[in-house]
This record gives sequence, C-alpha cells and structure tokens, in this order.
Amino acid sequence: MKKLIYWMMLIPILAVSQSNADFAVVENSMITANPTKIKEFENGIAKHNKKYHAAGAYGARVYLISNGVNTGKYIWSMGPLPWGEFDKRPENKEHDDDWNTNVLPYIMAEGETTYWKFEAEHSHFPKDITLKKLLVDVYDIKRFDGSKALKLLKKVHKVMVEKMPDETFGIYTNQFSNTFDGKDLAYVSFFDKSSWLGEDNDFPKKYDAVFGEGSFDHFLKDWEEVSMGSRTELWNLRLDLSGLNAEVKAADRK
Repeated sequence: MKKLIYWMMLIPILAVSQSNADFAVVENSMITANPTKIKEFENGIAKHNKKYHAAGAYGARVYLISNGVNTGKYIWSMGPLPWGEFDKRPENKEHDDDWNTNVLPYIMAEGETTYWKFEAEHSHFPKDITLKKLLVDVYDIKRFDGSKALKLLKKVHKVMVEKMPDETFGIYTNQFSNTFDGKDLAYVSFFDKSSWLGEDNDFPKKYDAVFGEGSFDHFLKDWEEVSMGSRTELWNLRLDLSGLNAEVKAADRK
C-alpha cells in the first residue's frame, strides 16, 4: 500500500457519520515532551500506563513519531472501543493525581486529541500481528465529497485483498474533523522491518489487472477531484512506555 500512497499524495477522505452506535473508536493524544525533561516524562508516563492502562478496554500504547513536522512527539493511543465505553471509564482520583503529578509537569502546553472510527469494512487484518512500526497516512478531502471518496476506497480495498492478501492495514475516519486541519481519514500500514518501505508492490499494475487497462489513471483523476492534501508519518512503538503489549489479534479488528 505504501507505493499507492506515494501515487496518491494530496488525496484524502472525509469521515462519514454512522448510525451504528457500536462501532469502535481510537483515542489518540499527541504529546510534546519538555525537551529538558525527557527522562522525567518517559519515566512518568511509563509507570502511569503500566499501572492504569495495562489491560482491558482502557489499555494504551505509546508511539514516537520519527519524521515530518511532528518528529519527536509522542502519540498516546487507547482503543479501539465503542463510544459507550467512554462513559464507563472509571472516575479515579488516584489515576488523575498520578497523571497530573508525574506526567503533566513534563509536557508542553501544545497538544491535540483526536478520535478515530475504525472502518472494519475497508480494513484488512488477515493475521495476528506484532506492532513494531506504523506508516500513518492522513488525508484531507473537499467538503461534501466524503461518499464519493469512500466509494473509491472500496476499489483500493478490493485490489489489496485480491493482489496483496498478506498486507495488513487499517482505515480510520476522524469523528470530529474540520476544514482547518484536514485530518479526515488515516490509512495505517503495519510492518516489522524498515526494508518494507523500499519494496515496490507495483500497485498501479495490480489495479489495472483487477479493473481493466487504464483504470488506475482514471482512479487518480477521480481521487484528485475529491481530495486536497495528505501527510505521511512513521510511528515507532515504544513498548517500554506502553501499558499494553505489542500483540494485536486479527479477530479483534474484524
């Protein structure tokens, strides 16, 4: 999928509201540590996660961003879990005091929290995986063109499943996207070794094989009509800072 991303730069997808109240959501908080207090921050968040976010629905993982404008920032990620579970999150003064005392003093005021709906129909988890590295492509599209973009994405899914059945990827749509930041949809590829980034999967050829000669060129034109921009980031799992382990079961992402 990475090669498709390179072809599809400047082309994202708008989140579409759903009536199904049971869909799963991932909570991602981007954190900037005080550069003079990295050790204190990492010690604090590691102990916090291993005590309060080490299992169950509220388990969390931490990633370090290694490229782009957010290089060196951390992603604190919890979920996916249904919206209803957020109401059941325990009100724990000890938890809050621990965060406020051992984590919050060591981070900068800047920050952002986003909520991403897991699009199971458009994703593909054919096997259990061990989280090590993530290629995260976040897309922006024009207003009111979300349904058109999702129809195009179904074609991408079809090609990936038929021609690259072992590739694991997840699609996530921003539940509170806006026209300012353009973070509407994320295509997340999961891989273990950086050599994967240098492989050429020849996606355009595979696309034409599924839909007919010249189909990929038409796809690019259609995609350009609904899209405006994108950003690609590499996330590395910091297992030492996380509460959950690196294992992800395919059945948990169906």
